[in-house]
Amino acid sequence: MTQLLDKNLFSAFDKIRNIKHGLPSAAYTDIDFYEHEAKLLFAKSWTFVGFAHDLPDIGDVKPVEVGGQPLLLVRSSKNIIRAFHNVCRHRNLKLVDKAHNCKNLITCPYHKWSYNLDGELRAAPFFGGRKTELPQDFNFEDHGLIEVSCKLFHDWLFVNLNADASSFETFLSPLKKQLAGFDLNDFIMVANIEFDEIKTNWKLLMENFIEPYHVQFVHKTTTNQPLVDHYLISDGHCLGSAVDLSAEQQDKAEEGTLSVSSRYLTLFPNFVLGVYYPDQLGVHLNQPVSAGITLQRRVIYQHKDADQSSVAVAKIRNLWKSVHKEDHEICERLQQGRHSEVSEQGGFLSPHWESGVRQFQQLVADSMRTALSTN
Repeated sequence: MTQLLDKNLFSAFDKIRNIKHGLPSAAYTDIDFYEHEAKLLFAKSWTFVGFAHDLPDIGDVKPVEVGGQPLLLVRSSKNIIRAFHNVCRHRNLKLVDKAHNCKNLITCPYHKWSYNLDGELRAAPFFGGRKTELPQDFNFEDHGLIEVSCKLFHDWLFVNLNADASSFETFLSPLKKQLAGFDLNDFIMVANIEFDEIKTNWKLLMENFIEPYHVQFVHKTTTNQPLVDHYLISDGHCLGSAVDLSAEQQDKAEEGTLSVSSRYLTLFPNFVLGVYYPDQLGVHLNQPVSAGITLQRRVIYQHKDADQSSVAVAKIRNLWKSVHKEDHEICERLQQGRHSEVSEQGGFLSPHWESGVRQFQQLVADSMRTALSTN
């Protein structure tokens, strides 16, 4: 990032201490900002990367990327999911390029260096000359895969590239407070929705989920949750909103719309959880691809005692596809607007309904300011 851009961004970050203004346009459109964000924000945070149910069997591997770093997830020999840098220790080739079951070994296709499911180097054929010959003082135990901290909460996998990061329990603490009395173990995965590339910055999808201000306008045909009944949730890096509806309000809802008491919760930077009482959860995985493109996936969970027939699940899936389509269209237009010089001031934020968005943006600004000032 150029010194000029650094200076401008520091100035912009200072400006958003004024409650009226948000992040400047460069935070959503600038390639240098995106690359620094990957290295200085995502690489220093507990980042949501995937779902344990994607790796059900020992030997299942899957590539992921965090902070611009290629990683792999593997269900190890002890039936736990571990994360490693997705790089062969020989010539640094990316080892895993698609999800599959590797049986007992993760093998580099270039020179057949092979690692077991715990990341230990088990073979380096011909490296010392003949097939099993090794160079003098070369030890397998010194050349295993480099592990990354990986933690599981319910079905959700998080990794952290930063050895000095806060503990995972500290990270989860505010979310657990919001879920007090709610037993996640009673919920099972019933549907998965993969979306095509969304032409928007990942932060706009997060901001859109955090604030309820838009719901009565953008989702007027798919939801029935009046804005006046919403309230905001703010606990450090756990931001969102909630709505508590009466039985009468829920009974009056039109068929095929969402009208239930709900909690809309996020953990900074990219974990999104929707709780829809009494029997449904939804989790978003937002994966930044570039400054202006994000991949999104939604996984739907239902209570073990709820109707899980194909008809019932199809209705739920179709509802959420419609809701997401509405959000995606808005977020893509938000991204387009960020290319206007008018957006350099960050726009205006409601001091009430968008205070959570401002707090999210402040977390971004603080992460970048702190990281840039120490680099």
